[in-house]
Amino acid sequence: MAIPPEQSSSASQLQAASSSASSDPARAEQIYRDILSKKAADEDELRDQETALVKLGALYRDHNKAKELAQLVTDSRTFMSQIAKAKTAKLIRTLIDYFPPSSRELQMQVTNDNIAWAREEKRVFLRQSLEIKLVGLQLDSEQYRTALTMTENLLKELKQLDDKIILTEVYLLESRAAHAIQNLPRAKTALASARTTANSIYCPPLLQAQLDLQSGAINADDKDYKTGYSYFFESFEGFSQIDEKDQRALKSLKYMLLCKIMMGLPDDVPPLLLLKSAAPHAGKDLDAMRATAKALKERSLEEFKVALRDYQEQLQQDPLIRSHLSHLYDTLLEQNLIRVIEPYSAVELSWIAQEVGQSLQVVEEKLSQMILDQVFYGVLNESAGTLEVYEEPVEDPMYNTALDTLKQVGDVVKSLYDKVSLLRTFVVDRNIDVGSNEYPL
Repeated sequence: MAIPPEQSSSASQLQAASSSASSDPARAEQIYRDILSKKAADEDELRDQETALVKLGALYRDHNKAKELAQLVTDSRTFMSQIAKAKTAKLIRTLIDYFPPSSRELQMQVTNDNIAWAREEKRVFLRQSLEIKLVGLQLDSEQYRTALTMTENLLKELKQLDDKIILTEVYLLESRAAHAIQNLPRAKTALASARTTANSIYCPPLLQAQLDLQSGAINADDKDYKTGYSYFFESFEGFSQIDEKDQRALKSLKYMLLCKIMMGLPDDVPPLLLLKSAAPHAGKDLDAMRATAKALKERSLEEFKVALRDYQEQLQQDPLIRSHLSHLYDTLLEQNLIRVIEPYSAVELSWIAQEVGQSLQVVEEKLSQMILDQVFYGVLNESAGTLEVYEEPVEDPMYNTALDTLKQVGDVVKSLYDKVSLLRTFVVDRNIDVGSNEYPL
């Protein structure tokens, strides 16, 4: 009978800590700290300490102990000096990812501190990895210009090392930062560089999904919603294959629905929501897109306003959705105004405002814009408080014919003048007497 190998003390401690993590987190924390305080005698114990470090970080995350997590990252530097440098970067980034969104400032501070430590220790790969992480955090914190500056410095350094995976990530971050400040030419250039670099290597599925998501966003801003939808569909599939509950998969799905809405195809939204891959994301986010599509189908400005009010968090916090729905709101308002004023040649502005459910000032501004854009022909009579609508002017072809005739006459006169000028030059150059017989008429 084979005798099972004796289990190390650190391994048994790990099991004890894992079993008590939910029932007695204080005891689990103490066990993890005991494991980390010892000096590893062999590779197995070193591996157990790595596990203990990650699990202790996860314990702090689950119990919302951001300050303790920050201190753990700092205290772990002594342990990091005992393991391979490649593992160090992975462990530190894993611990930094455990910070909750509510502790973004502390997360960025810890990242900055570790970048300074990596620079002192001359750990180039770790420093670059943390700087890339910091750029991502700056984008989440809406510090777009700071992030853009950092990507410039990173790209100068990474182009010399020729690490294409990291180079693709930084190009993608640059594109996101430029897109956020509406610098579309730079965003497109950086994205093209990212896709070119990614095509020359094996691109991990997660990174490919992120590239597709950014490509879709830029195409949507160019009003090419059909191409944008294709990219969003690819990114949705990519994120769903990695983790069906990934929040980025939900974002891609919402953008897919947004493209259908902006293309004027609200009837395509319900079938997309019935997809099996969309089922894990059922909730208020998808309900918001369904309500928006319903309002567009009914061409109801009132329903659209209700959807914006009831789902403010889902529709207003995302910059891409907010900007495109703002354009859709203007379009719906324009369509409702045309429907109201179409039967009349003169109509009171106060009545128009009442019919579309908008303030008088909003209606006046929108009607002025529509008149300037020649959506219809009319004039605002502010003294009477009315809108006077005119028939679309029909051009009389006689005027165009007269203009063409005058143009032709002008061309003939100019041609004759050019010939006379040439003849006069010839006479002057030859000193010919116009009255003599030497001048050939």
